[in-house]
Amino acid sequence: MRRAMLLGFMGTVSLGAMTMATAVQAVEAKRETFGSLPDGSKVDAVVLDSGHGVRVRVIAYGASLQEVSAPDRHGKSANILLGYAKFDDYLKKPQYFGATVGRYANRIAKGHFSLDGHSYSVPVNDGPNSLHGGSKGFDKVLWSLGEAKSGADGASVTLTYVSPDGDMGYPGKLTATAIYTLDAHNRLTIEYRATTDKPTIVNLTNHAYWNLSGEGSGSVLEQKLTIPAETFLPIDATSIPLGQFQPVAGTPFDFRQGKPIGRDIRTPDAQLLNGRGYDHDFVIARDVAKEPRLVAKVEDPASGRVMTLKSTMPGLQFYSGNFLDATSVGTGGHVYRQGDAFALEPQFHPDTPNQAAFGSARLAPGQEYRHTIVYEFGTEPVQGKH
Repeated sequence: MRRAMLLGFMGTVSLGAMTMATAVQAVEAKRETFGSLPDGSKVDAVVLDSGHGVRVRVIAYGASLQEVSAPDRHGKSANILLGYAKFDDYLKKPQYFGATVGRYANRIAKGHFSLDGHSYSVPVNDGPNSLHGGSKGFDKVLWSLGEAKSGADGASVTLTYVSPDGDMGYPGKLTATAIYTLDAHNRLTIEYRATTDKPTIVNLTNHAYWNLSGEGSGSVLEQKLTIPAETFLPIDATSIPLGQFQPVAGTPFDFRQGKPIGRDIRTPDAQLLNGRGYDHDFVIARDVAKEPRLVAKVEDPASGRVMTLKSTMPGLQFYSGNFLDATSVGTGGHVYRQGDAFALEPQFHPDTPNQAAFGSARLAPGQEYRHTIVYEFGTEPVQGKH
């Protein structure tokens, strides 16, 4: 089974690999202004261009991906990332579109956790629980945007945010860094790093919403998803893991061989009812990896676009866009509805600070938190043609 899974992952044609033999130009980074906060603070953006069809825009607010454009099997480019065209919409209707979420991504049960014998409370903003760092997480702050660099091997930009001791109830002054790099092989890498001056918990990831047919193009339920996870974490009615590692075999959560996202989504399964669809953590491993490993692959039969995802984290939250509610108008002027996108968020498992079986999200002074995410964009040829 594992051999078949690996062969399936290897079948993608990288857009960059087809053209690297003739590549001579540098991958470019260009800085521009995207908007401003109510206090007048400028919100800058950096555009990274691979020179081989992939274009990425990163904005300083929330260290967010605002656009990712990639060509289809016929070379036609489209933005495949949900987001807003105007900065004001990020303030008026926050949806975590493409944002860096933290200080602790995902949920903490009842907004409480203990660390080194001390109890801490963080804002409850998702029913009875804390979600993505609380009411003003890292997605809702202005990060410092550093120098944009261009070069033959890749273009990059580094963003930094210093979260003070006690910010949203979390202990320790945390210095967080997000490094976005796009290379000539059409690989987008995000490196998250963090240090602290006292023990704390950290879990950073990117909350990109994807639609490989193009943002605003409609449902993603026919797009094929593969997740090489043997187990997942069942949740209660408030989306907190029950503490069990449940085998995916024989359940709607078995994506090991790949299947359309919507194939089993309407199955009367208690877990799908709890999440209103898929909104669950898949267990890739029980530990953090030194190098990024395959965690997911998505294929769009309509456009031929393929996205392969790697990460160093043990968990992958798969979310099927259940709460997109037709109240947001996206980049291309289309309304986003339920199921119009999916999110794949590599991370520590949800509620890890309260569940010892999940490992540890603790960061101490002198240590460095590191998380690497790699998105590789490619295409599949028309079936039966080469």
